[in-house]
Amino acid sequence: MGGGARYPYPKDVWSPAGGWWTRPSNWKSNLGIISAGAGLIVYGVWSWSAKHEQRMRAPMRAIPSMNWAKEFKEGKVVARDEGWVDSHHDSHH
Repeated sequence: MGGGARYPYPKDVWSPAGGWWTRPSNWKSNLGIISAGAGLIVYGVWSWSAKHEQRMRAPMRAIPSMNWAKEFKEGKVVARDEGWVDSHHDSHH
């Protein structure tokens, strides 16, 4: 693909991106290592967040975090019935 031939470049220049025409032979293993590390970090933050999540008010209907948040699993908080909300809205009019 275009661009012409590779020209001579200084070999003593360091670049965090790898320099000119970089094609590391171990890019697949590097990608795997970074992906695994990122996955572990996301899992750790997710677990900590689910363990420490607190709701000041119960949600009006089922929400996704009810599947993993500690307070929902222990039954401390449950979703409120939407019918309750509808009946209270009607009484204000």
